[in-house]
Amino acid sequence: MRIFVAGSTGQVATALVERASARKSGAVTRTSGAGAGSRIDLVAIGRPSLDLSTGSGLGELIEAARPDVVVDAAAYTAVDRAESEPDAAFALNRDGAGRLAAEAARLRVPFVHLSTDYVYDGSKSTPYLETDPTGPIGVYGRSKLEGELAVLAAHPGALVLRTAWVYSPFGQNFVRTMLRLASEREVLRVVDDQIGNPTSALDIADAILTIAARLADQPSVPLGGVYHLAGTGETTWCGFARTIMAEAGALGHRVVPVEPIATADFPTPAHRPANSRLDTAKLAATFGIRLPAWEDSLTAVIARLVPRP
Repeated sequence: MRIFVAGSTGQVATALVERASARKSGAVTRTSGAGAGSRIDLVAIGRPSLDLSTGSGLGELIEAARPDVVVDAAAYTAVDRAESEPDAAFALNRDGAGRLAAEAARLRVPFVHLSTDYVYDGSKSTPYLETDPTGPIGVYGRSKLEGELAVLAAHPGALVLRTAWVYSPFGQNFVRTMLRLASEREVLRVVDDQIGNPTSALDIADAILTIAARLADQPSVPLGGVYHLAGTGETTWCGFARTIMAEAGALGHRVVPVEPIATADFPTPAHRPANSRLDTAKLAATFGIRLPAWEDSLTAVIARLVPRP
C-alpha cells in the first residue's frame, strides 16, 4: 500500500512517517483494532515542495507518487493567530483541502482528511456525535468546517476524521508546553472549565494507517463521511496538566503545582468550546478502532520526552 501524505512537519504527518516505518519493521501498534497490515510505502511532502494554499504542481506530485490512498495532514493550526490571519487560515484549511480532495477524486484515489473538534460551539452537555449541528466560534473552526464541506463536495467518498486536543513527542503542543513551563515557573495556572479528549498523534497515525489499508483493500465499499477519532476518556485542561506533572515527576522531571482557573481568567484572541468531547462509537463500529485511554497514551509520550535519571 502506498500512501501520499500532504504535510511533513506537523504532529500527525510526523507520526505517520514514524508509525509507517515501525509497521515496515514489524513493530506492534498500540491502537485497538489496528493490525500490522500489509507493507506500507509512505511519502510525506510539505512546504516548499507542496503548497496547498496555491496548489501549484499539486496534481503532478500526487501522480508521481501513484498512491493507493491520499491523506491530508496539512493545516493552519495557529488557533489564536487565525483571528488576525483569516485569509491564511482559509487558504490552507478550506481552499487547499478542497484542491487536494479534487485531485484525489480525479485520480479515483481514496481520500482521508483531518479535521477538528473546534467545528462545534461547545454548548452541548454530552459528547458530540457526528450528526450534531456544527457551529464554530472562531476563525480556525470555521476554516476547518468549510474545509470539510469543500472536501466532501470535491470528493463525495472522502473520509473526514475530526480529532481533538492533539499532542505528541514532537512539534508544538500542550504536553511539551507544560513540561517547559514547569522548568521555568513556580506554579502553573490552567483552565479548568473546558473539557475534552486528549489524543496522541501516534494513536491518530496508527488509526489512519489501519483505515487507509481498509480503503485500499475495499475501494468499492462506501466508507466515506465524517467520523470522530479521539482518545478514550475525558478531562479538563487543568486535569490534563496535573496528569502530565504526575507522569513527568515519576521520571524525575521538575514538578510544580497546577492551579485551576476559569476561561475568563485566561483571555485569548480566539474563543474555544467549553465542551470538546467527541463520541467515537461510529469509528469503532465501522473500522473496529478505539483509541487507548488518554492516560495510557500520555504515559508513552512522556516517557519519550523526559529522560530517565
